[in-house]
Amino acid sequence: YRQWAMNTSNPFFRPSLRPAEDATQHRYIHVVGSKVFIDDRAADDTWNCLFLGMHGDTACWGIDVPTGEDPAYGADYDLRSLYGMVSEAEWAMAGRAVQLVEWARTHRFCGRCGTETRMADNDRAFKCPSCALLSFPRLAPAIITLVTRGEGDDEQALLARGAQFPVPMFSCLAGFVEAGENLEQAVVREVEEEVGLAVESVQYVGSQPWPFPHSIMLGFRARWVSGDIVCDPAEIAEAHWYSRDDLPMIPPGISIARRLIDDWVFRRY
Repeated sequence: YRQWAMNTSNPFFRPSLRPAEDATQHRYIHVVGSKVFIDDRAADDTWNCLFLGMHGDTACWGIDVPTGEDPAYGADYDLRSLYGMVSEAEWAMAGRAVQLVEWARTHRFCGRCGTETRMADNDRAFKCPSCALLSFPRLAPAIITLVTRGEGDDEQALLARGAQFPVPMFSCLAGFVEAGENLEQAVVREVEEEVGLAVESVQYVGSQPWPFPHSIMLGFRARWVSGDIVCDPAEIAEAHWYSRDDLPMIPPGISIARRLIDDWVFRRY
């Protein structure tokens, strides 16, 4: 990605409210609809600009490009296309830009009284000057689970194809966390709802920001206890048990689903 020339001595992107005092460079992620264009120029200084955080000694900004406008070279990449072309930290920063710009677009007015909002002084939030309601960036937690059964070389993993997937790609079961339940309860409920199976031994593995449009994916393993596969047709087109040496088409590396599957295939835990 030729237009990305950042100091990557520090590989981590650090979200924050304000630039560091020792920031020596600035980088701008222009958000055009849901696509991005990255440059070292702020472009039109009348456009809404949000500070994202620091990447090494570079201060990173997200810019909301108005409808019908476009920076000089065009926004050619959405987040899925950008993945693999830049580092994980850089992709996380681009995802944060898309999420925060969309948040700013949809929270210009108070959801309680309709007054025009203002950015809060000490929080990443919009504050209503009339009723003081704070609106923080939306983040929807979702669980994703690899269910297994059996032991050793005979162990199998449950993979499913979503009802909305036009291609025959199989992945782990996933769903949003409901109000009033913890993550482990969400895993058990989603598996039962989507394929009719009972599971136990729910084990957290890792997480991934998932800006499509504003989720964080929380990865789990779980063990099959009982039941036969009965798919919810609204969610799952088909689901089957697979051995390590007989896998169907699985997701690419952009998804935590691939990490869960690869970890199981290569017996990393």
